[in-house]
Amino acid sequence: MNHTDFELIQLGHPHLRRQAEPVTEILSTETQHLLDELLAFVIAKNGVGIAAPQVDINQRLFIMCSRPNSRYPLAPEMAPTFVINPEIIWRSDEVEKGWEGCLSLPGIRGLVPRHQAIKVQYTSRSNEHIEVEYTGFIARVFQHELDHLDGIVYIDRVESTHEIMMEKEWLKQFTNN
Repeated sequence: MNHTDFELIQLGHPHLRRQAEPVTEILSTETQHLLDELLAFVIAKNGVGIAAPQVDINQRLFIMCSRPNSRYPLAPEMAPTFVINPEIIWRSDEVEKGWEGCLSLPGIRGLVPRHQAIKVQYTSRSNEHIEVEYTGFIARVFQHELDHLDGIVYIDRVESTHEIMMEKEWLKQFTNN
């Protein structure tokens, strides 16, 4: 499959709400190709992350690739990180609200409470066990993408409908555009 063949599924599609299945053949040509194609796709869409379920692939994997772009002008730069079969093993008590968007909910932003710091474990694309702590925006991206693997979307976590706005308004108000 070529990334140009991917179709983002959007809120309302039943597959966006299902529990994804563990990846078993990480080093297979098929999985490695999928990871390459997902990365090309998320970069083309100006996302800072993408989970396989968002393109209707029922596997527990996602990519984090934060960098400043038109959708997230203030995003920090990070090397693309391939996250397979992830879990959070520790969460900070400190929770912060921050604005999130999602390629599967186009045009909308929500103020979402997330743990400010998390310790996670996952398998890399080279089949290595990774254990690392993330904070701030990167911790937020990890939690957002992990939610997709569990059939959760960020608006499920918004505490009030007054904390949802259209992306165009968010860009005006929060990025000085």
